[in-house]
Amino acid sequence: MIERHFQLPFVARMALAEKQIQQNYRPLIAVHKWFARRPGTLFRALLLSELADAPVDQTYFKRHDFSEKHILDPFMGGGTTVVESNRLGCAITAADINPMAWWIVRQEILDLDLTTYQQAADDLRAYLTREIGHLFETRCPRTGKTGQVKYFLWVKTVVCGSCGNYHDLFPSHLVAQDVRHTANVFVCAHCGHLYESAHRKNPGSCPACGKHPPAEHTAKRNCSRCLHCEEEVRYPSDTPPEHRLFAIEYHLPKAHANGKRKGRLFKAADAEDLAKFTEAAEHLRNICPRFVPEDEIPNGDETERLHRWGYGRYRDLFNARQLLGLELSCRWIDEHANPTVREALATNLSDLLRYQNMLCRYDMMALKSLDVFSVHGFPVGLIQCESNILGIKGKRGLPVGSGGWLNITEKFAKAKSYCARPFEIRHEGGKKIEVPIPGEWIGTFRNGARPPERRTVNLICGDSTRLGSGAQFDAVFTDPPYFGNVQYAELMDFCYVWLRKLVGKDHPEFASPSTRNAGELTGNLNMGRDLSHFTEGLSAAFRRGAAQLKPGSPLAFTYHHNKLDAYVPLAVAILDTSLVCSASLPCPAEMGASIHINGTNSSVIDTVFVCRRTGRIPRNWIVDSPEGVASVIREEISALAQAGLKATQGDIRCIAHGHLTRLAVWNLRETWNATSPIAERMNKVRGWLADFGGVEAVLGALETDFHKADQKQVWMLAELVRETPENIDEIPF
Repeated sequence: MIERHFQLPFVARMALAEKQIQQNYRPLIAVHKWFARRPGTLFRALLLSELADAPVDQTYFKRHDFSEKHILDPFMGGGTTVVESNRLGCAITAADINPMAWWIVRQEILDLDLTTYQQAADDLRAYLTREIGHLFETRCPRTGKTGQVKYFLWVKTVVCGSCGNYHDLFPSHLVAQDVRHTANVFVCAHCGHLYESAHRKNPGSCPACGKHPPAEHTAKRNCSRCLHCEEEVRYPSDTPPEHRLFAIEYHLPKAHANGKRKGRLFKAADAEDLAKFTEAAEHLRNICPRFVPEDEIPNGDETERLHRWGYGRYRDLFNARQLLGLELSCRWIDEHANPTVREALATNLSDLLRYQNMLCRYDMMALKSLDVFSVHGFPVGLIQCESNILGIKGKRGLPVGSGGWLNITEKFAKAKSYCARPFEIRHEGGKKIEVPIPGEWIGTFRNGARPPERRTVNLICGDSTRLGSGAQFDAVFTDPPYFGNVQYAELMDFCYVWLRKLVGKDHPEFASPSTRNAGELTGNLNMGRDLSHFTEGLSAAFRRGAAQLKPGSPLAFTYHHNKLDAYVPLAVAILDTSLVCSASLPCPAEMGASIHINGTNSSVIDTVFVCRRTGRIPRNWIVDSPEGVASVIREEISALAQAGLKATQGDIRCIAHGHLTRLAVWNLRETWNATSPIAERMNKVRGWLADFGGVEAVLGALETDFHKADQKQVWMLAELVRETPENIDEIPF
């Protein structure tokens, strides 16, 4: 059972390490972008803690075959539960209302002939090179040789209402920092020349025109001052913004030979570069695009920002060269004879869109493109980065730069290779050791085995409350939506409108023009979905899952939110199932170094809620005061520290939310009425939490343990140490 066999320091160490470089630990996530994926190591540990009859550190690195077990995930999202259950041999039934989630998980599990796929990927790239490869070449001003463009850099520009001249909306004149380059690179706003300086704050005058950077003419807070007439210029407007190509980072294979040249290669865009873009725009007009979506961008919480900038259709978010490359790619993919390979390449194109758009920004420190979803939204910056759609093959065949076909297909091939030979990573003395697990595999069919092996994977594109009632499950493991979280459907529509053009005719799951659905459980002001809507939907899904659980089997799920009120729906949903919350276990589940976490008050900790109809619960977890909760939390803070995580105030707050929710369920279960109005049920939970003193009472009882914790996330791994034994004195229920 999880309550006995889940070892917090061991699991937290594994999950913490994975979330910092998740693609190295679970290469399969590279099949396609999905948001907030929980650690595969955490879900493997949960499954083994429940299904294997031993502490998880004794079972984690061994092969298992639980082919007699059937697992349910009613909110499959990016497929963590599906993949980890399938890998352990379990039958799995999973559902998601979002067709993009269904498609992505299907591609993760689907069997694929890698040799045929890789040949097709090479052929596609060769075709694009013949057709448009020259559009991604540029002449090196130092040598006169032809180089390959890594990134085109564009600045938004507006027409001054006073003088009629174009004014560039540079937020600053710094292009690249001297962190991964030999010097800071600046653009001259007067003449367009690029020049280097050792001083970031005082770069000096432009060597070409002798003028200094006009800091007073930079853009901020939707306003700038015209460089030509000094009048105020405001932005954005109700039409899509115009862009001007001003700089290029390029690759010249022999430029760094014999140590003669160090650092990156930058140049100002010249007349030849501008002419190639004009050529791309004319080519696009002449071929009459068939796959470029004309869909309007609907209103939404996330898309509102796009509308403020004048973007009305999804195609407005791409420039002509990007649209040309994507259209030609779609045409080639659509004609491929092998349906499985065709769908794999269509998935690749959908994922490629993240880098092939005019919302991507250029990371001045890392010197790379930031994909559109790097901040889980639709950021509209003033400097945009256009990546080479082909990708550049460097030394030893490794990609140079990011955002091209070469990058995407190589990651996809590694992801699918992992299916045949999954592994774990063990940390020993500061070293990372790849540990193969012979006999484990991911998929529905393994040929070559004697006899060939088949596994049951039932993926449902639809509302989880509509699952059939016949099956009896050995466990429910899931990661449900978090109220008020990122609007996944609004973001995924960006990819969906393209993918639907390619595969929609063969899959009725793509019948809708949007992935948005009134049944979604995220909070969404635009669609009128409030906390009550979220509570009712979560309760319906949990009740359906609980009704199909075998006696004593767990419903386990992960959750975190910065506000206690967002946990009220969890307590209501659990109480409505007549299950008992037998454990609330904290574990790292977010990447601390991510843009939306690092330096904020957010938490990297999820609570794993374990619920059963009957079972046993550790006696010391049932407390009746804030001081009692504080005592449990102190033990968990210590266990997390052993795993290398120093809990912040945000982490501690989320841990407290989990315990308060568990205790609310424990204390309200005897008198609960699941048929009373939703508002009454929610208020009953709120009332109990208030009577207990709420989270502030628990934090007050923690005293210095809370106040001495860091207020913000500062990502740093502490030294890893051993875990300690757990107290298993238990109470039956």
